[in-house]
Amino acid sequence: MTAMPTAPTPSPVATLSADEARRIALRAQGLLGAPDRRGGVRAMLRHLGSVQLDTISVLARSHELVPYARLGAVGRPAVEAAYWSAGTTFEYWSHAACILPVEEWPLFAFRRRRYRERNHLWGQQVDEATYQGVLARLRADGPLTSTELGGAKKTADWWDWSDTKIAVERALAFGDVVCAERRGWKRVYALAERAVPAELFHAEPTDEECLRTLVAQSGAALGVATRADLLDYHRLRPEQVDAVVADSGLVPVEVVGWGPAGATAAAWADPAALAAAPRGRHRTTLLSPFDSLIWDRPRTERIFGMLHKLEAYTPKHKRVHGYFAMPLLAGGRLVGRVDPAREGRTLVARQVSLDAARHVEALAAALREAAAWVGCDAVRVGALRDESLRPALEKLLDS
Repeated sequence: MTAMPTAPTPSPVATLSADEARRIALRAQGLLGAPDRRGGVRAMLRHLGSVQLDTISVLARSHELVPYARLGAVGRPAVEAAYWSAGTTFEYWSHAACILPVEEWPLFAFRRRRYRERNHLWGQQVDEATYQGVLARLRADGPLTSTELGGAKKTADWWDWSDTKIAVERALAFGDVVCAERRGWKRVYALAERAVPAELFHAEPTDEECLRTLVAQSGAALGVATRADLLDYHRLRPEQVDAVVADSGLVPVEVVGWGPAGATAAAWADPAALAAAPRGRHRTTLLSPFDSLIWDRPRTERIFGMLHKLEAYTPKHKRVHGYFAMPLLAGGRLVGRVDPAREGRTLVARQVSLDAARHVEALAAALREAAAWVGCDAVRVGALRDESLRPALEKLLDS
């Protein structure tokens, strides 16, 4: 990739308090104000720009929890239909493995070109005959899973991929193949030239054009963001953001309290986010650890004062908050954590912690709503960090 010149940073147009920045971020993420259900899940995805995928399913998979947090108890079949309808989305490497609106296909041309220049995927090589064989199968037989292509793995080891799996994932990274559907959580691979609308498939913006648009989109989804936040949203490199941010349409601001030891920090804001003060009703909900409001741990700590870590891959005896602890959002703040599970038609809060007793009502409301959404008709509370809260919590859950 050709190096791009870095534009000088202009003077800040506004100084925001940490509280103002927090509310701007919440509104930008669709978690402050009345839920905008116009366009439903697809409109939410277009605004966020990226929804992370993950294999873990407790209440539901993470990509289902993201619209639930913003839109309320939208039906899970409707969520899946919105994500996997032909020609509307695709999967690619953004913040991580993410589902993206198909309109963003041209914007990741810079990343596809980089993968092609490297000519390998995560250091794994595959012979050209296997690569072309995969493309020929998809051309002849239409969309297929890796199993249908010949098998995903050589052994039971997670990353011991077959040559066919390496080839098709390489084709996905290069843009010859696209995943626009899942069957039983398996990727369904199709030729990109058939699955992506022609006007998008043939668009080839420059690296600079891709990056400028992605930085602007990230800023709009975050509301107000530091340079590090903009880097993290689509996992861009510092020199990539530095070269385009001043020309992205975002405006420089300062945020009091975002710097080290409470100092003022430089940031960038979406001009629309500064046009009107964020007001409205706060959403009370449980958040997936992979939700874009909190997927960047340093940003989460800076905005909400919560140091949150996914402990699914931490040995059980070393976990503090549980396997899939979901932060509780209430009143525009993160006020506790719940590690959920399901046993038949009972939602089990295996481990619960709250910052203060005044949040018990919000916790009960979030648990009841989540239970109803996943088809449970009862809630049981397991370990409660402050046992003095149990009588009030169980009374609210039973009412």
